[in-house]
Amino acid sequence: MAKSKLVKANEKIADAVVGRYKKIEEGVVGGYKRIESGVTGAFKKVEDGFVDKFLTHEGESVEDAEKRLAEEQAQREAAARVSEEADRNDGKQ
Repeated sequence: MAKSKLVKANEKIADAVVGRYKKIEEGVVGGYKRIESGVTGAFKKVEDGFVDKFLTHEGESVEDAEKRLAEEQAQREAAARVSEEADRNDGKQ
């Protein structure tokens, strides 16, 4: 009988500890997500402002400029890979 009371009391304590831990965990994770969202949102605004001010062509939207810049970067990376391949092949001969 005494053992079952101890077991029940232990289970109550365990449930209370787990419940409190979950609340703390949810608070910490929720806070992190809010901070992350705020920081990434602010960064996106700064990025869009920079693209708008310095990288857009006349009459081009920010979204169009970002697409164009991404395509240009992909072309530069492809050209660099081709150049590296050519350099490796020259070294083998």
